[in-house]
Amino acid sequence: MKWAAALSHQLTRIRLATALPLALVLSGCAALDPGGRKAELPAVPTAAPRTTGVETPTASEHKRLVALFGGEFRSAAAELYLNGILARLAQTAETPTEAYRVTILNTPLVNAFALPSGNLYVTRGLLALANDSSEIAAVMAHEISHVTARHASQRAELERNAAVISKAASLIQSRQKGEEVQASGRMSLASFSRQQELEADQIGVKTIARAGYDPYGAARFLTSLGRASTLRASLFGQKAGEDQPDILATHPSTPERVRQATAAARQLGAPGIGLSAREEYFNAIDGVDFGDDPSEGFVRGRRFVHPKLGFTFSAPDGFVLENSAQALLGIAAGGTQALRLDSVSLSSSTPLETYIASGWMDGLDPNSIRAANLNGIPAALASARGGEWHFRVAVMRFGDSVYRLIFATRSLTPAMDARFMESIESFRSLGAEATQRSRPLRLKIVTASASDTPATLARRMSVPEQQLEQFLLLNGLESGAALRPEERYKIVVE
Repeated sequence: MKWAAALSHQLTRIRLATALPLALVLSGCAALDPGGRKAELPAVPTAAPRTTGVETPTASEHKRLVALFGGEFRSAAAELYLNGILARLAQTAETPTEAYRVTILNTPLVNAFALPSGNLYVTRGLLALANDSSEIAAVMAHEISHVTARHASQRAELERNAAVISKAASLIQSRQKGEEVQASGRMSLASFSRQQELEADQIGVKTIARAGYDPYGAARFLTSLGRASTLRASLFGQKAGEDQPDILATHPSTPERVRQATAAARQLGAPGIGLSAREEYFNAIDGVDFGDDPSEGFVRGRRFVHPKLGFTFSAPDGFVLENSAQALLGIAAGGTQALRLDSVSLSSSTPLETYIASGWMDGLDPNSIRAANLNGIPAALASARGGEWHFRVAVMRFGDSVYRLIFATRSLTPAMDARFMESIESFRSLGAEATQRSRPLRLKIVTASASDTPATLARRMSVPEQQLEQFLLLNGLESGAALRPEERYKIVVE
């Protein structure tokens, strides 16, 4: 995900939690790239048409949404195919004259939403989860339904009212509060009421059926969405639905929604009717990036690599890492241990020992501060205590930024402290050659042989955790399912 400071919380202090280290992991803070540096764009040709005038609200909203979700992901095949489905759906929607266009967002989060203008957005994470054209058609029909039912217009009005309140709150309380409210906009952007979701589901099922697609695609995708939530939560020792910064926070996939979508499809006919177009969909998404964008840093097991910023480090055994907009987050031992890596801008004239003691972290023991050198990188180390939680803190000056690596645990034994220190000491420069070798993961469509099983294809997956479970999820297969020879399946490769 994008490590930019523009819409992160940017808190200037980290308060030590007395209840959970998740306050350390999930609270807002500085971003890894505090300067908000972006990849350079190609120059505009001199012969390109020029536009004049004031930017429209629709164009402004589009740019804001694209920026919030990591920019546009370019795939000519996927864009062409999705817009073909969209055009087919638009002809059978309740307002068939409405013009629609889909934008693919460059984020592994599973999400989709619409604007009142008719602009639709799907993430590449969602493309990876869907398994045929009827499923992706169901997602887009659901979003079209929000537009035709004027849900998006109602949401826009609520947002305008909320923006006034948020602005007043930020002025009255503090800049920090205002930035927290602004960052929460991402989570609430596509938030509709439960009744609106159910209504959009019903309209969407009918829409894809009229367009000739399998109406059961909606229920299948909702089922996969619920499984994705459960798998993600199990990796982090959470319950499904907790702190989900994705479609599950705004489009909750409940058993009730699956039941109602299935019931709506049954009213139209028995399973097997309509077009699923699995092969065509697989052709369109073959090669699409999967997971984190390497230009914004990516996770490979316990290792985190940030080619753009030029560093890497490895978390201790047992940690599950996740790249977020604000920081690199990690959880171990069911949430009783946590880590956070972010960065801040700091004058090169400020000593790291002075900065680490400057009050940005409460409970720091000043007697624990010491200078260090980590693989040629100047650093300062310290420990802190807050309630029943112990913290090991390291700040490193690398390039133009200072990076902060913080570990939290209930019991800081010598052995555990040694593990944390080993992880801190793994922070190092990537080097130019390693940076150039950093490549994104991508979806690859493969054909199963007669001897293949879910386990054999799962072992070909370039994912470090729960390979079999992820293979089954990506392909909509249940545990114990057999593969069909000559049928194609999705795997993840480098």
